[in-house]
Amino acid sequence: MKQIIVTTDFSPAAYNAARYAADMALVVQANLLLLNVVQTPVGYSDLPIVISLENMMRSSEKDMDDLKTELLKITNGQIKIEAEVGMGSFYGELKNVCERINPDVVVMGSQGKTAAEHLMFGSHAVHAVKYLNWPVLTVPPGFSFTGLKKIALASNLTAVVETTPIKEIALFVNTFDAEFHILNTAKKEAFDENMVFESGLMQEITKALKPQFHFIGAENTDQGIIDFVTAHHIDLLIVLPRRYNFFENLVHRSHTKQLVLHCHAPVMSIH
Repeated sequence: MKQIIVTTDFSPAAYNAARYAADMALVVQANLLLLNVVQTPVGYSDLPIVISLENMMRSSEKDMDDLKTELLKITNGQIKIEAEVGMGSFYGELKNVCERINPDVVVMGSQGKTAAEHLMFGSHAVHAVKYLNWPVLTVPPGFSFTGLKKIALASNLTAVVETTPIKEIALFVNTFDAEFHILNTAKKEAFDENMVFESGLMQEITKALKPQFHFIGAENTDQGIIDFVTAHHIDLLIVLPRRYNFFENLVHRSHTKQLVLHCHAPVMSIH
C-alpha cells in the first residue's frame, strides 16, 4: 500500500477520518494526500459569488495547512503528507485526483453527528462508494484506527469469479495479517446446485487468505450484517456495490448505502 487519499471539509467528522487515515498510513508507511474541494454553484458568474469563492479558497488553504501540521505532529513526521484544495464538484475533483495518482484507497467520513453533516457526508460517501472506481473506505464518527485484525467480505455468492476483486481484497488482508471472514448473504431459498458451485469457487479463489465462512440468515440482511460486524468485532467490512440504471434505481433498495450509513465499523467498497 503506497498512497492514501483522505477527503476533508475540516469538520469534526472529517478530522476523525483524516486521523484514521494518518494512523493507517503510519502503520503501512504509505503517503497521504489530503483533499478539500470548495464546491461551486452550478452556473455561477456573479462577481460577489466569485469574490466569496476566492475567500473560501483562502480559508480552506489556511485550514488545510493547519490540518497538515496537526497530522505531521501526530505521526512524528514519519510519513509524507501532501495537501490539495480544489474547486468544482466534489465527486468530479476527487475522480480527477484519483486518476492522477491512482490511490490504493480513498478514506472519508461516512456521516457527521449534526443533521447537516449527516446529510452532506452521507450524500458524498454513498455517491463515491457507488461510482468511484478506486476502493473507498468510509469511517463512522468517533471510530479510531487500531489496526485491521478482522476483515469481513459481504457476498451473495453470485458470479464470484467475475465480481470478486480478489487482488484488492488480498492487499488489505495480507498487509494487516488479518483474519478473513466471508459473509454469505444469499437467501436460504437461493441455495441450489449453482449456489453450491459458486460457493466452491469462492473457496478456491480465496483459499490463500484462509477465510472463515458464515451464513447471514436474518430476514433483514443489512441488519444481520451489522449485527455480525458488532458481535465479532470486525474492524473492516468490505462490500461490492452493484450499479443500477435509472429505472432499476426506482425500485432497488441500496444495501451498500444502508451499510455505509448505519454500520458501526468502517465500510470499504471495491468495484
